[in-house]
Amino acid sequence: MARLAYASVLFALMTTVASAQAPQPVPAAPRQAPGPAAQIHTNLPADSVTVTHWYKQNIYDPSDNKIGEIMDVLVDRDGKVTALIVGVGGFLGAGEKDVAVPFNSVRATTKDNNKYYLVMNSTKDALKSAQGFKYDRNAMTWLPENAPATTGSSAAPPPRR
Repeated sequence: MARLAYASVLFALMTTVASAQAPQPVPAAPRQAPGPAAQIHTNLPADSVTVTHWYKQNIYDPSDNKIGEIMDVLVDRDGKVTALIVGVGGFLGAGEKDVAVPFNSVRATTKDNNKYYLVMNSTKDALKSAQGFKYDRNAMTWLPENAPATTGSSAAPPPRR
């Protein structure tokens, strides 16, 4: 019985200490005005397609040779698609290089029973020799492949002595 009492007291003390060490909520920063009321479509915009028609899809050259795969779709702050990140080269992802191309350089067409098909007027070799990019998970952005990765902190490291 004494063990049960000791265990109960110990449990109560541990939960009190744990709750005292819990981080206190930080007051929320003032929010920006939400802007104008959102518009809601009653019909879909003409000729619109889903991002699925682009993301993770293969891209072919005009001669029908696969030159890469779309790895990401970049959107500006206004919501307009500006660029595509294309993975080129490599085998099963190993040795693959990611390059950025303007969104309007890739055109969508159909072939073989209206299958959606992406074509770019370039070659695999031209893409392989282009500036490469890497995705920085901490900054959640694409950086030139030779740029140092971020550490998640915006502060500069202290100087060495």
